[in-house]
Amino acid sequence: FAKNPPNGKLGAVLDGRDIGTVVYPNADFKLFVTASIEVRARRRYKELQDRGDEAIRSAVHRDIMKRDERDRNRFTSPLIPAEDAHILETSMLDSNAVFKQALNLISLKK
Repeated sequence: FAKNPPNGKLGAVLDGRDIGTVVYPNADFKLFVTASIEVRARRRYKELQDRGDEAIRSAVHRDIMKRDERDRNRFTSPLIPAEDAHILETSMLDSNAVFKQALNLISLKK
């Protein structure tokens, strides 16, 4: 998909914890999007609530911490930014601001 985007498109946006380091290390542009655990837990909790799922905020926080720890310490493709990735810290940003910052970073590369 990344090498041959559908319908003659010029590129693709891929999302995942090891896209830039393992899946597609030669990507033209890489963003490592991050936020504090507290903010990510709050966002995930809200997402679950908005879907109508029951959730306990402290459990969501704990699950995110465990997943991060597991992913950072795994032997195969640990959770780390690619050396050439642009770090995008989103803790203090809403989705529109994140999008604008991403566009700004990408336009600087051109």
